[in-house]
Amino acid sequence: MNRIILHVDVNNAYLSWSAINLLKNGHKIDIRNRYAVIGGDESQRRGIVLAKSNLCKKKGVVTAETIGSARRKCPYLEVYAPDFKVYKYYSDKMYEYLCTYTDIIERYSIDECFLDYTGSVKLFGDPVKVAYKIKDDIYKKFGFTVNVGVGNNKLLAKMSSDFEKPNKVHTLFNNEIISKMYPLPIEDLFMIGKSSSKKLRNMNINTIGELAKYDEDELMKKFKSMGKMMHEYANGIDNSPVHFEREAAKNISSSTVLPYNYSDEKMIVDVIMNLSRRVGKQLRYNKMYADTIGVWLKYSYFDKLSKQEKLNISISTDGEIYDNAKRIFNKLWNHDDGIRSICVFISGLSSTRKKQLSIFDLDNGNNSNGEDEKLQELVDNLQNKYGKSVIRFANMKESDRK
Repeated sequence: MNRIILHVDVNNAYLSWSAINLLKNGHKIDIRNRYAVIGGDESQRRGIVLAKSNLCKKKGVVTAETIGSARRKCPYLEVYAPDFKVYKYYSDKMYEYLCTYTDIIERYSIDECFLDYTGSVKLFGDPVKVAYKIKDDIYKKFGFTVNVGVGNNKLLAKMSSDFEKPNKVHTLFNNEIISKMYPLPIEDLFMIGKSSSKKLRNMNINTIGELAKYDEDELMKKFKSMGKMMHEYANGIDNSPVHFEREAAKNISSSTVLPYNYSDEKMIVDVIMNLSRRVGKQLRYNKMYADTIGVWLKYSYFDKLSKQEKLNISISTDGEIYDNAKRIFNKLWNHDDGIRSICVFISGLSSTRKKQLSIFDLDNGNNSNGEDEKLQELVDNLQNKYGKSVIRFANMKESDRK
């Protein structure tokens, strides 16, 4: 039986969500109909365009260019600061709604979800009709529009959701690959960047169909393992599962979908620190210790990388969780690709602490003792009373503070 995968993609998410939030708070004009962008502080390096209205797009404004550059194209530009708390709120609302159709859902990014609808066909019926219902319901319930792609795997579902926007439903089933996908320019194939497309065009490969028919061995000589993936994608082949998280009874995790792909190590480490705090707080709330810790992360492609390690002692403090999570992350990250989402998780929970067995364990990130627990208890009490910003995250190596 062929799988049925839906890809739900919010149209111009940051601008739409900001617009809805502004209107709810008394703003008189819908910024979606203005020369408006969502962007960072112009005085800082992060002052780039994160989202732009259609009017700005017509003026040549593009995502990721500097605000200054956008102003030169559009002197009457209106710049609105991003509000990721608002974005998370609407992302969560959409996710909760989609969960009514299946619990096999992957939050691919803050504004995209994959649904494995295969087992839900008997419950809810024709997937295309359901896709239209999802599109219409999200607009009625939350005020923003989405595209929904329907296909037999994640690649086809995602490709189809990009066909025409906004507020559309498209299909790309296995029997539609030749008619709908082959004629598209090579740049439209998922994961083909500017550099790869230039090389392919130099090889006289200009469409997805031409890439699909090209000799796979020759592609691998030119692009190595990427060549195999290109050839498979061009032929609509993708066996990756819809990754979903079910929290086990003896597992605590905290994950986040990042607002954009993070490549800056300091920013990623800050995320790991915050996730470690959340995990630690939940662990201590349950009066438990953990002896296994892991990290998973996703790049911009479909698969995720995961690694976990069993420790020689149990851990419970934020510092212990952070030190080990950061150490594991450093083993996973290739330093080349941006990170789309990340998770810190612990397992092997117990109500009693497994004591350190040897002084040599200190070299493996297992540097816990009773004094650390007392210090963590003091920090928890202060933060519970005065807020989490009252005291800094102190249990870090000196190198992490720089």
